[in-house]
Amino acid sequence: MKFDKPHTLEEIATFLHVDYVGEPSFPILGMNEIHVVEKGDIVFVDHPKYYDKALQSNATTILINKRVACPEGKSLLISEDPFRDFNALTQKFNPFTPAEETISSRALIGEDTVIQPNVFIGENVHIGNHCVIHPNVVIHNNCRIGNNVIIHANTVLGTDAFYYKNRAEGFDRLLSGGMVIIEDNVDLGASCTIDRGVSGATIIGAGSKLDNQVHVGHDTVIGKKCLIAAQTGIAGCTIIEDEVTIWGQVGINSDVTVKKGAVLMGQAGVTRSVEKGIYFGTPAIEYRQKLREVIHLKNITKLDKK
Repeated sequence: MKFDKPHTLEEIATFLHVDYVGEPSFPILGMNEIHVVEKGDIVFVDHPKYYDKALQSNATTILINKRVACPEGKSLLISEDPFRDFNALTQKFNPFTPAEETISSRALIGEDTVIQPNVFIGENVHIGNHCVIHPNVVIHNNCRIGNNVIIHANTVLGTDAFYYKNRAEGFDRLLSGGMVIIEDNVDLGASCTIDRGVSGATIIGAGSKLDNQVHVGHDTVIGKKCLIAAQTGIAGCTIIEDEVTIWGQVGINSDVTVKKGAVLMGQAGVTRSVEKGIYFGTPAIEYRQKLREVIHLKNITKLDKK
């Protein structure tokens, strides 16, 4: 998420009431979660396990809960609670805007696009040409939809990321300030749910087709010409490359990559990154290997009976 204008390290530190390490005029251009940070961004880290990852990331300002050596060319914001302060920045630079009308008059809707009854369209939404948006679809703020997109009834775009910090008093929600991008020629079935990015974008690539009741987590990127069957659940920060086929009731863990052309058979549980191939079972392994294991087990069972 980029700011409307650059801010200085001193300005951000003053707003958060925290100390800083670096030149007061050090430029800050935006803020992003660790998976999508770029030069000029703030990233937050609040656990020693991830200090090095954050400090060595593309982010140039690290919001951190310990004084550490500052890498060359970067700056630090020293916070007692980086999670809380990252939320404060989201509230400041991308606050929630309550709807004043069912379809925002400021939404941009392309030529020959059909909007069926009872559709909600929020602020800063762009919808391309020749789309069909069926009844009871909800399109939250900051979504981008390309041309020739079909969205079936009850699908929701732009729900908050499922991202919480466990505190003594209960779970604390990380505020979502990102967006959803649906590229050209995508079909979304009924009752799909697509979370927006924490600070970046959740993307569904051109030509991909999602069946009914598919869930896509925050900051996940789905490539072009993917086919995803019903009741599949894809966790946040996952990469599904082009031309992947995912059959029904597949579950995919966060922060994994499914390589181009892979096929995930029904009810597969993907717990790690997988190369091109056919995968089955939980944890998902290559289909032919799984078949050999099943045959081997059957043979052992036959021998035991003898």
